[in-house]
Amino acid sequence: MAVADLTRQRLIRAALELFTTQGYHVTTTVQIAKKAGVAEGTIYKHFQSKQHLLNELYRGAARWAARAAEEADALPGPVRDRLQSLAQRLVAGATQDPAVMQIYFIDRHRTDLDEKSRDAGREFQTALERLLARGKSDGVVRPGAAEVWAGVWLAVIRQAVERVLTREWGESSPGVRQSIDAAWMAISR
Repeated sequence: MAVADLTRQRLIRAALELFTTQGYHVTTTVQIAKKAGVAEGTIYKHFQSKQHLLNELYRGAARWAARAAEEADALPGPVRDRLQSLAQRLVAGATQDPAVMQIYFIDRHRTDLDEKSRDAGREFQTALERLLARGKSDGVVRPGAAEVWAGVWLAVIRQAVERVLTREWGESSPGVRQSIDAAWMAISR
């Protein structure tokens, strides 16, 4: 990997950690540069601004989440099993890379996102809605807008992700299993 790529990766990891531990608005470019071990001006060789850096982080996390939803949709078997697989992957993500999960699912920085980032965020939502639409056509998901049921399902799963992020629960905690079951019960016929 080239030195410039390694520097960019260090900046990304430093910003991700700082944004998710102390908040985007509180974090300064000086702090990001210091944590990454570079001069502050180096940030601007890779990113136009702190907001551009946030948007890059968000888009990366959104692409990961959308890919997880698309891969779950492509699995064989009933919709319930595919949703369970997606939920388990999201919870595992909270254990394996908590900052990425937090930047996408938890942090409240929506007003700082550009249109490209909002589009990336909608990809996950669209993939989830497509999966639920399959469940509706199979007769296993309640009638009504897939958009509404996606929001309900995700709200319950988000709670499990948050608990894993805060280390109240482990990835295999009974609460995780209960949340996954409750998310299904909330949307199933």
